[in-house]
Amino acid sequence: MASSDVTEGSLTAVDFIQLQQYMEYSSLRVKDVIKEFHPGGRLAQHSFGEHVDAVGFCLFLKTYLEVDDLPAHFCQRLFRYFQHVDLDGSIKNPHPKGAPGGVFLRDVSCYFSVLEEGQPREKLEFTFKLYDKDCNKLLDSSEVDRIITQMMRAANYLGWDVTELRPVLKDMMTAIDVDDSGTVTLEEWVNGGMNNVPLLVLLGLKMTERDGQHIWRMKHFNKPTYCSVCQNMLLGLGKQGLCCTCCKYTVHSRCANKNLEPCARTFVKSKIEIGVPSHDWIRADCNNTKCQVCHKKIKTLAGRHCVWCHEMRHNDCVFTGTSSCDCGPLRDHILPPWAIYAVSKEEDSNLLHVTPDGHVLQTFPIPDTNPLLVFVNPKSGGKQGERVLRKFQYLLNPRQVYNLSNGGPTPGLHFFRNLHEYRILVCGGDGTVGWLLDAIDKVDLQVRPPVAVLPLGTGNDLARCLRWGGGYEGSDLREILKEIEAGQLIMMDRWSIQVIPDDPQEAGDPVPNEIINNYFSIGVDASIAHRFHSMREKHPQRFNSRMKNKLWYLEFATSETLSSSCKRLKDCLTIECSGRRLDLSSMSLEGIAVLNIPSMHGGSNLWGESKKPDSGTEVEHSDVITDHELLKTIPQDMSDKRLEVLGLEGVFEMGQIYTGLKSAGHRLAQTSQITIRTIKALPMQIDGEPWMQPPCTIHITHKNQAKMLMAAPAKSSGFFHLK
Repeated sequence: MASSDVTEGSLTAVDFIQLQQYMEYSSLRVKDVIKEFHPGGRLAQHSFGEHVDAVGFCLFLKTYLEVDDLPAHFCQRLFRYFQHVDLDGSIKNPHPKGAPGGVFLRDVSCYFSVLEEGQPREKLEFTFKLYDKDCNKLLDSSEVDRIITQMMRAANYLGWDVTELRPVLKDMMTAIDVDDSGTVTLEEWVNGGMNNVPLLVLLGLKMTERDGQHIWRMKHFNKPTYCSVCQNMLLGLGKQGLCCTCCKYTVHSRCANKNLEPCARTFVKSKIEIGVPSHDWIRADCNNTKCQVCHKKIKTLAGRHCVWCHEMRHNDCVFTGTSSCDCGPLRDHILPPWAIYAVSKEEDSNLLHVTPDGHVLQTFPIPDTNPLLVFVNPKSGGKQGERVLRKFQYLLNPRQVYNLSNGGPTPGLHFFRNLHEYRILVCGGDGTVGWLLDAIDKVDLQVRPPVAVLPLGTGNDLARCLRWGGGYEGSDLREILKEIEAGQLIMMDRWSIQVIPDDPQEAGDPVPNEIINNYFSIGVDASIAHRFHSMREKHPQRFNSRMKNKLWYLEFATSETLSSSCKRLKDCLTIECSGRRLDLSSMSLEGIAVLNIPSMHGGSNLWGESKKPDSGTEVEHSDVITDHELLKTIPQDMSDKRLEVLGLEGVFEMGQIYTGLKSAGHRLAQTSQITIRTIKALPMQIDGEPWMQPPCTIHITHKNQAKMLMAAPAKSSGFFHLK
């Protein structure tokens, strides 16, 4: 049975998860926060030499994680963790000499810096300087051991099998101190770290430095898996080995620094190779799959698979079969390496797509294909975005899959500019789709490609309207690629919104967007969204699951029902549709919604279904329709260059529409242009982004149309089936 000290000085899985959630929302860096503890800093009174006391540690966490109400018991457990765990993981004296009850601030800073987003080289330099107390650019072996200990702690936090990692890091130390002097220079430390594959993965290496370099990640394998280097099984309870995201080449951590086979190429370096399809073979555990040359079963690690067409062959059959690769079932979507080639800097002076090793890349069209340009917002849907990014890097060429956190959509749009037939897939929420459509407007493209959506997270009103569903639930991405191939092209209206304050000096929130893709609203629903948004910005850790978000939204909706903050909205604004003023005098409204698509608030159709017009009756096609009976027959169409305007009586009516107890809000108009004037500060929102707006005049006009892909109708598998 473990001692009480061991129990006291350890962290539970729940603690790790909670810490990770806090760190995801933090925008600060450790190196900036620790300056506050230096002499003259705001928190200097809590440091005692190299240590900080319990109060200082708690303030460090609150400052670094940007959380004011950090639970006291959580701070205490982390504090005891850094007190008790020594270099080898054993229990140590919890009271460092000269600082009763304190912890080493450098150890804490090193630990968190490993877990931060950032480049491995920067982290290596930071951790070295952190422990280089006398600034002589030398560390002794004990100081380097302390750095490695914090890295081991971080690895344990991330679920690694540290029994694998410890000897790898020890070997690195032996290699660094080649002269056996007992000291390490900054240059030796950085060079040693940058050549140690498991350490680079731990420090967060997520992109290749050169073509043919693997993109590694630590992985837990649910079935027997073998190392492609030593051919022994990967063992362990945690994450047992490294797996390449792009080609699935798998190795032990201890084997990762040996002479590995390169990853598949992603482009060709000679113009002679352009348009010449050829396989890229990678050693793989073929798991008794039949060889597609001799049709005999392939034993474990006795075969190879092609990264592009996924054909499998015996090692001896690789060169006896055909050398031409057809890219397999995903041929229409893949931009193969023979369609990307390196040019001189004189041939492409824009230099927007330069690889880390200096190659300037251009694309070459492959006949009868529609390569897919994929943009992924890794922050959408929790960890969903990161998983989708990895999966697409494997299914397609990593060069056609873009992480929107690294420079936004522009580099990808520029890279595909020479292609005339291609599609775009944007993986994220409605805000991510709007970001991409704005970027397409700003980039001078020869062709405007159609855009499909893989919805991540919650809401996703636009994705619902385009039949892509309300949220990705982990289905096979190859099936989604098939749906994209069969998608129908439609044009979607986009609208410009201009907000002119009556008093430019009056303080208000910034207007979040200048373009409406989905909807615009004033009043009750915007008030709830604004409260939700404000609370989430102040306490992000409280909004880390769909269920919690829904409960918070319900709470704000309830409080809005009681306060009725937007009561008698008609007295606070006027609405003109194409010059015709709407008469709101007979209505008791608390909200106004302007709709471009038939979905709002995660699937609510506020406009509702339209009845068929009487036979022989022609529907009026004017700039504005306000006739109540005629509006009942007007359907919504995101391609008709018209907006629908409706009124909401309050939260209760919104709830009725959402649950299906009521079919729709109050139809007020269909129009091609809107002017709204307000006389008091009111909550507003554009596509789910809320703000508080002082008195103003709002003009909404048609901007353009975007090419979108709509999925085919879902095949009904039962009466209640709904996509």
